Amino acid sequence: MKLKIKVLLIFFICSLYSYSQEGIPVYSDYLSDNYYLIHPSMAGAANCAKIRLTARKQWFGQEDAPSLQTLSFNGRIGERSGAGIILFNDKNGYHSQKGVKLTYAHHILFSRDEVDLNQLSFGISGGVIQNQLDETKFGPTIDPLITGSVLNDSYFNLDVGASYNFLNFYAHATVQGLIETRRQLYSDYESDNLRKYLLSAGYVFGKREKITWEPSILFQMFDQTKEKSIDLNMKAYKNMDFGSLWAALSYRRSFDGGQYVSGNTVSTQKLQYFTPIVGVNFKNFMFAYTYTQVTGDVKFDNGAYHQITLGINLFCKRERYDCDCPAIN
Repeated sequence: MKLKIKVLLIFFICSLYSYSQEGIPVYSDYLSDNYYLIHPSMAGAANCAKIRLTARKQWFGQEDAPSLQTLSFNGRIGERSGAGIILFNDKNGYHSQKGVKLTYAHHILFSRDEVDLNQLSFGISGGVIQNQLDETKFGPTIDPLITGSVLNDSYFNLDVGASYNFLNFYAHATVQGLIETRRQLYSDYESDNLRKYLLSAGYVFGKREKITWEPSILFQMFDQTKEKSIDLNMKAYKNMDFGSLWAALSYRRSFDGGQYVSGNTVSTQKLQYFTPIVGVNFKNFMFAYTYTQVTGDVKFDNGAYHQITLGINLFCKRERYDCDCPAIN
């Protein structure tokens, strides 16, 4: 009985973020100088065009464990506009999804000149996502709903958002999956509400010649299920002759959880994990390694999540903004 309850809890905790598998899952990728991946208003907001490639793998040693790859590019168009594109491939067991997003953003500069940063941005992304369910490995069954083939279903959706960057402060608000989309990959009763709300903010302080610190938060909520979570982040930068060295620590905690039997008592566990990140900016190149460890008594696997991020900055403006604002400069 205890085993059954613990198994149910594992599925419940995993389901807290299975809903986010529609579209790009929100992990800690954005801390690797990649806020555009979750906020369309950041397309072209920086003084350089940015290419970012990420590869993420969970639960090494487990067959068909979740994995995610993303490739993004965004940059300035003219004086006040930005554009971007995101390609992604997400696989989780028998389910997988591939997609592409195209983004347009508009930037309004309130400062006296382009060195003094005071910028309000709006962005919109349109994306096409293909979901796939591979039933060929399910084995013999008498269930008439299982065809034993590979099922595909595609849909279109929109993300909209706004960002405000003022000197060392920034804030973002995004609605992902804005429109309701009918999906019928699993059944006719799937919810067509994929809407998710993201709010984030941060501030950079310290001395440039020593170490600068960047505390930030990210709050997300799913509209259909009301599931909520928060990221508490701290990032530190050390400027070097060749660029910079940096490290970050992120803690994610879900507001929702499940109950399980531990001995003679009933305990509650909420999804939570720690994510340390280390990175280096060498001239116009960027490399980062991300390690995520889930905590709690009940876990699917003791293994961690690993991610590599590679990046390059292109077409940079000669004059940088006069602020400690790594996501912009």
